[in-house]
Amino acid sequence: MLLTRSCTTAAVAAVLFAAAGTATAAPTASRFDDGSFEYPAVAANSFQSFAAGASMGPWKVTSGAADLIGAGFWQAAEGDQSLDLNATVPATVAQTFTTTPGKTYTVTYSLAGNPDGASPLKTGRALVDGQNFQDFSFDTAGKTRSNMGYVTRQFTFVANNPTTTLAFASTTPNSAHGPVIDDVRVHTCCSDSCCR
Repeated sequence: MLLTRSCTTAAVAAVLFAAAGTATAAPTASRFDDGSFEYPAVAANSFQSFAAGASMGPWKVTSGAADLIGAGFWQAAEGDQSLDLNATVPATVAQTFTTTPGKTYTVTYSLAGNPDGASPLKTGRALVDGQNFQDFSFDTAGKTRSNMGYVTRQFTFVANNPTTTLAFASTTPNSAHGPVIDDVRVHTCCSDSCCR
């Protein structure tokens, strides 16, 4: 990934959590991490459901239930795994990380949708500290597990506190086939040109 000189990445390495996949207390805030949902590793060609209160590496399911998709089940945007924001019900997943008040941050992520559902339109929103920053939708018509059709979405926010919570929430009701997110990245901006 290329960054302009005015940007630095806030997430570089992934950290393996020993308690991944179990309901645990949220980890202490640190740099943003595991935006490609690689932890815990799910068996190839399968998925694992996580209900509210469960953690997936640095991510926590705060409501509903989400499916962590293993390698080979369908195409990932980056790495081996991705996240379906609907298991049996719509989910919200969140990660809290250290920020500098007053600094501008850019969030980018890859968006697709579970192609197996009857209804092709998948909807959701990205939130920062509980505030809706971006509504998103994805039409799965013509998409397949081997050709998910990921698109990149982006938005910026100014941190108000020394920690910030980034969340993604499905608004696709009554379905086990929701929006899919992957390759979430957070960058700090040192000038406006970084955020355009």
